[in-house]
Amino acid sequence: MRLINQTRNVVLADDIFIARTIFARIKGLLGRKVLLPNQAIILDPCNSVHTFFMRFPIDLLFVDKDYKIIQAIPGFHPNRVSSIYWKSSKVIELPAGKLNLTNTQIKDQLQFLD
Repeated sequence: MRLINQTRNVVLADDIFIARTIFARIKGLLGRKVLLPNQAIILDPCNSVHTFFMRFPIDLLFVDKDYKIIQAIPGFHPNRVSSIYWKSSKVIELPAGKLNLTNTQIKDQLQFLD
């Protein structure tokens, strides 16, 4: 499964973990030492995140139910809490630098491909 930025015609990740249970969403990236360049975690449902006890910064995408980007936050550092984005149904966590590398922005349309 690949996550594509359809607007920019670029692959964001091809190693994706979808966290749907409350335990999986709470755990998220906790305990990991790194998020590899081709990896992503999707927190579903989710409209706010924290990075307490994390070891590295990440890029965040808050998306609606149709995977349209509501908010994009590059380089979100450890020990922070994001704002709540009420229209967000999912949050995609990517390696820091991925948003700048792919020019991913608010209002871009994302898509999954098998």
